[in-house]
Amino acid sequence: MAVDTTLNWNTVASLATGFGTLVLAAATFASVRSANRTARLTERSLQAELRPLLLPSRFQDVEEKVGYEDGRFIKLPGGRGVAEVDGDVVYLAMSLRNVGTGIAVLHAWHLIPDRTPQTSQPPEVEDFRRLARDLYIPVGDIGFWQGTFRDPAEPDFTEASEAIKAGTPLTIDLLYGDHEGGQRVVSRFLLTPHDDDRHALTASRHWNIDRPDPR
Repeated sequence: MAVDTTLNWNTVASLATGFGTLVLAAATFASVRSANRTARLTERSLQAELRPLLLPSRFQDVEEKVGYEDGRFIKLPGGRGVAEVDGDVVYLAMSLRNVGTGIAVLHAWHLIPDRTPQTSQPPEVEDFRRLARDLYIPVGDIGFWQGTFRDPAEPDFTEASEAIKAGTPLTIDLLYGDHEGGQRVVSRFLLTPHDDDRHALTASRHWNIDRPDPR
């Protein structure tokens, strides 16, 4: 019995077209994947260039004059903080240095009237006390944070004032980010009473809010 070896050119053409489409789809997928990877790397590189990180300023940094809305001014030496009670107001301040690569915009803060273990987590963002105005600290330069309690009926006022009068260290969690409002970080600082009328300032932990934590 004879075997028909005649090629079905329509079938061959269909197979060739299908194979070509498959190769084109694979090439397109690889191209899109590569483009997405490049875009992510570019975005991360841009974010890294805008990323702030706050630490206490150095003792040799210049003294700053910090003013409050009630007209009070305090002198804030480098590497120091302020925690004072005057009548119905608790005055707080810290001298800070931005060691990151982007401008730091300070948003909010949270005070714990005690020395907090380094293993404890920061409070929820919603529990932070919003600053009355944004404070900016340039890259590689110093600046300050300031805060007040002005309502003696508020529990936070009572706790803060009693801790200050008793000479208890204060833990301050500071929420800040880059100038575009992203890459938020919580840095934990400790104000410890010193021999002079100012507090020694140290930093213990940093937590990322808008991106994965390295730990």
